[in-house]
Amino acid sequence: MFWAAIATPLVASPALSAPALSAKEKDPILTSTTPAQPAAPVAEQRPHQTTLHGKTLSDPWHWLRDESYPVIDDKDVLDYVKAENAYFDAAMKPHAALVETLFQEMKGRIKEADSSVPQKDGDWIYWVEYEEGAEYKKWYRRPAAGGDAVLILDEVAMAKDKEYFRLSELSISPNGKLMAYSFDDNGSERFEVRVRDLETGAMLPDVIPGTLSSLVWTAGNDAILYGLANENWRTDNARLHVLGTPLSDDKLLYQEPDIGFGVGIGKTADDKWIVIATGDNETSEVRLLPADNPLAKPVMVSPRQKGREYSVDVREKTLYIHTNDDHANFRVATASLAKPDAWTTLIPGSDSTYITGLAIFRDYFVLETRENGLDQVDLRHYNAPLTAGRIPFPEATYVAGLGDNPEYHQDKLRLDYESMVTPDTVYDYDIATGKLETLKVQEIPSGYDASQYVTELVNIEARDGTMVPTSLVYKKGTPRDGSAPMHLYVYGSYGYRVPPGFSTTRLSLVDRGMIYAIAHVRGGDDLGRAWYLAGKTTQRKNSFNDFVDVAKGLIAQKYTSAGKIAIEGRSAGGQVMGAVYNEAPELWGAVLAGVPFVDVINTMVDETLPLTPGEWPEWGNPVTDKAAFDYMLSYSPYDNVTAKAYPPMLVSAGLNDPRVTYWEPAKWVAKLRATRTNDATLLLRTNMGAGHAGKSGRWSALREDAEEFAFVLTQLGVEK
Repeated sequence: MFWAAIATPLVASPALSAPALSAKEKDPILTSTTPAQPAAPVAEQRPHQTTLHGKTLSDPWHWLRDESYPVIDDKDVLDYVKAENAYFDAAMKPHAALVETLFQEMKGRIKEADSSVPQKDGDWIYWVEYEEGAEYKKWYRRPAAGGDAVLILDEVAMAKDKEYFRLSELSISPNGKLMAYSFDDNGSERFEVRVRDLETGAMLPDVIPGTLSSLVWTAGNDAILYGLANENWRTDNARLHVLGTPLSDDKLLYQEPDIGFGVGIGKTADDKWIVIATGDNETSEVRLLPADNPLAKPVMVSPRQKGREYSVDVREKTLYIHTNDDHANFRVATASLAKPDAWTTLIPGSDSTYITGLAIFRDYFVLETRENGLDQVDLRHYNAPLTAGRIPFPEATYVAGLGDNPEYHQDKLRLDYESMVTPDTVYDYDIATGKLETLKVQEIPSGYDASQYVTELVNIEARDGTMVPTSLVYKKGTPRDGSAPMHLYVYGSYGYRVPPGFSTTRLSLVDRGMIYAIAHVRGGDDLGRAWYLAGKTTQRKNSFNDFVDVAKGLIAQKYTSAGKIAIEGRSAGGQVMGAVYNEAPELWGAVLAGVPFVDVINTMVDETLPLTPGEWPEWGNPVTDKAAFDYMLSYSPYDNVTAKAYPPMLVSAGLNDPRVTYWEPAKWVAKLRATRTNDATLLLRTNMGAGHAGKSGRWSALREDAEEFAFVLTQLGVEK
């Protein structure tokens, strides 16, 4: 299937205008001074206590959570959030010229009229295009046998007059005649499904609201599998909709009883089986349905076992299983459809090779692996599965992986490649000749000379003796005497590795003499699955300690100095920001905390929130486990704010964010304002029509980046 799932980033809308200052002055919740330069808003403290495991926690800013959530209509709450936005606008107004300069720099590095590399899928060739000046994409196809291009989806038209727009799923029927897609127009990740006849262009009457899943066609081209979000906005089901029938007739194919498990839907590479997978962050279970008979009794591959993860693909009558059941770095096993639970090792697990992915094709399979933090793409043939066929890449450090490969039989593999100094490159790898063909290199219209930049991978010793890899990029000639400012980025959760790839945006920092660094702390899977496990649950503090120790190590090696380091993390990476903001404020010259997960205790005890039950394996369950509660309480950024001098910080939030709810950053900022001993710049920017990742459209999102970098540069005194 062509693009059955689309990795379009969440985007958002312009903030609502803040109320006039005179109105705020009359509100007992807020205080401010002169209309010309308002003081920082001060949120009222209202008594609220929670007792758990014999400990009573005071939370006087609990009222910032609107009790009608996900509807947010409490006037007090909205007035406070708007006042913070007004304060952000006032604080940034003197830097408007710098923001505009940065925005134009960043925009100048992006090719406005651009398109993806076309790829064949069945009888059609598909691609996407950006037109000059457009915020959103257009989706095209043309017959593989020859013919004219046809516009099949116009995001520009769909997003017209909307504050926010995100295309989530686009799935073409097996016969290529129908297209199902889903979209969200407020950032809340509540998606609506529509279906279009691609031969006539007509919209079918079928509309499915409230989805949160992939869209998978049956072999008969007449029905779609999907999942609805439940009242807590989790997908706990798989349903079958037959085109042209009422939604009330849709069949429930699977219902997950465990509130911590989510349900996903997919298809095997040969399109013969539909996959219904359920799991949380550490356990999974897979069922298979024949694509030509989705109402058949599902084939259970293997019942769930706590702590065991596995995924499945099918070739002919053999299952290929990617699992961590006997090695943290995963193995590949096989089984027969007749005995799907009897697994035989095909590729054993290894301490040195972390198998991150498995892709099945008709004549070969591909392992995506990582060795010493470096990506590898390894092609294996079924008649010699243990014979490595590693695809060579031209640099010593890079990011590489499979690109868009929709067909079961492909003579060439589409690959994506980049490094911190090499722009995104699309290759085809010829299976027969073993040669790489360059199809496209990211074009930078304003100019870029890779020879003017240096990239390094350095290892910094953490306090427990562990060596933490750190990727660096900087301009040639940048001094190594401690005088250079630095921007240090982190994520460090869920086994997600921040790839040391290319970014045109960060060049606006690097070209001003800053060193850009990525700390590959424990909690990601940069050095294998064990690296991830060493940063979760009861070892979570390793992520924070690694980050602080990387900064100290870079200072010791004279890359930078204390107070010259800007730090950044988003979501779970924002939690790292909160923890190190409390632990080592003297090191940081500026902090960017994006949609930060900082109110850990209050969020993780509330199982009504969309993500909480499924997150317990990642963070621990403070409701039932006192030890987990005590450990979380010892690091939760919100709960550990104390009376001390804190460095400048810009915090961002999205009012409709279902992942990190808006009140977490709002409460955190309110508590910091009331508790800290200094008056360093502290800003909260809430996108009033947004979700988890900021504004919609490529230019709107880029302007947000420009604002954040302007904050960093002005706080560090690097404004040239």
